[in-house]
Amino acid sequence: MLADVLAALPAFALGRIPRITFGAGSLARLPEITGSHGQRALLITGARSLAAGGRRDVLLAGFAAAGVTVAGEAVVAGEPSPLLVDRIAAANRAAAIDVVVGIGGGSVLDTAKAVAGLLRVDAPVTDFLEGLPGARPWPGPSVPFVAVPTTAGTGSEATRNAVISERGPSGYKRSFRDERLVAADAVVDPDLLAGSTPVLIATQGMDALTQLLEAYTSLKAGPVTDALALAGLEAARDGLLVWHADPAGPGAAAARSRMAFAALLSGICLAHAGLGAVHGLASPLGAQLPIPHGAACGATLAGVTRTNVEALERRSPDSPALPRYAVLGRLLARLPEATPDAAARTALVETLASWTTALAMPGLGSYGLEPAGIPAIIADARGSSMKTNPVVLTDDELATILAGAL
Repeated sequence: MLADVLAALPAFALGRIPRITFGAGSLARLPEITGSHGQRALLITGARSLAAGGRRDVLLAGFAAAGVTVAGEAVVAGEPSPLLVDRIAAANRAAAIDVVVGIGGGSVLDTAKAVAGLLRVDAPVTDFLEGLPGARPWPGPSVPFVAVPTTAGTGSEATRNAVISERGPSGYKRSFRDERLVAADAVVDPDLLAGSTPVLIATQGMDALTQLLEAYTSLKAGPVTDALALAGLEAARDGLLVWHADPAGPGAAAARSRMAFAALLSGICLAHAGLGAVHGLASPLGAQLPIPHGAACGATLAGVTRTNVEALERRSPDSPALPRYAVLGRLLARLPEATPDAAARTALVETLASWTTALAMPGLGSYGLEPAGIPAIIADARGSSMKTNPVVLTDDELATILAGAL
C-alpha cells in the first residue's frame, strides 16, 4: 500500500552493544581480544566452563602469549547472590585489574558483569539493585568486561543488566542495570555449547525464545529490535527442537550455531525493548522457589501468550500487538503469509504448547509451587518486565496462568 510506503518510521534509540566476535572456533581469539583491554585479567568461570578438551590449559597459554596475566580467578556455581558478588569484588579490588573475563552461562556472565561494575566502586551491589529500599544510582566506572557464553539462552553477553538473586520466602531477583555495564566484547563460539544436556538445551532455549517473542510484542518494541527478534526467532525455530532431539547428532553443530545466534539477539532485544508477563512471573518464581529461570519461562510461555491474545481481543481489539502475534504465528508455525490473523494467533499458541511438550518442560508444581503459593508470586510480579507487556493482565488472569502451569 502506498500509505505504508509513505509512512515515517517510528523514532527509536539504540544503546550500546558489545563488539561481537561470532563463529565456531572464535574462542581462540579471546586472548588477543582480552589483551586489547589491558594486561591484568580477572577470570570468572563456571565449574565446568573450561573442562572440556583441555580448554583451560590452551586458554592460559594463549593469555600468556598475548601478554595477559590472570591476576585473579573466581568460580561461580548457581545464580549470583549479593554476598557472592561483593566477596569477589572485594577480593580483587586491590589487584589492579584491567579487564574482567566471564566464561560460562548466564549466572557466570551476570556475576562477572556485576563484579566489573564494582571493582572501582567500593560499595555493596545492593546499593544499586532496582527496586530495593535505599537503592541509588551507580556512579561508575566499570572495568572493561569480556563475555564468553557457554550456554544459549540468557543473552547476558549483550545486556546492560546483571540479575542478582536472594533466594527464599522473602527472596528477590533484582537487576544491577546501567548501559556502562554492557560488555566491551562478546565472544560467541557455538563450539562451547557442545556437550549440553537436553534439559539445559530446553531450559536455555525457552529463555531465548521467550526473550525474542516478548521483545517483539513489547510496548517498547522498535524497528531495529523487530528485525533482530524475527531473525532470532527464525533461528530458534530451526535450531532448538533439532538440537534437543539429538544433541550430538549430524545436525547438532548447525543447530548450536542457530541457538547461539538466537540467544545473542535475544539479549540485544531485551536490553532495548524490554520483556513481558512471562518474565514478570519468572522473577518471583525464581526468587521464592528453586525454579531455574528458563524452566519458569518454558512453563508459562504458552499460557501467557494465550492470555495476552485473548485479553487484547476482548479489551483492545485495535492493539498493534495483535497483528504482531499473527506475524509470530506464521513464522513459528511455518504458515503461508495469506493465513488470516486470527488463525495465525491460534497456531502460535498451539505451537508454543507443542514445543513445551516436545522439550519435556516440567510444570511449576515439580519445583514446589502449590495453589496456596500463587498469591505470593502475583504480589511480587509487577516489576519492570510486566510494565512492557502489551496488555495489563489482572491478578485473576495471572493466577489462571500459574494454575495452568502447575
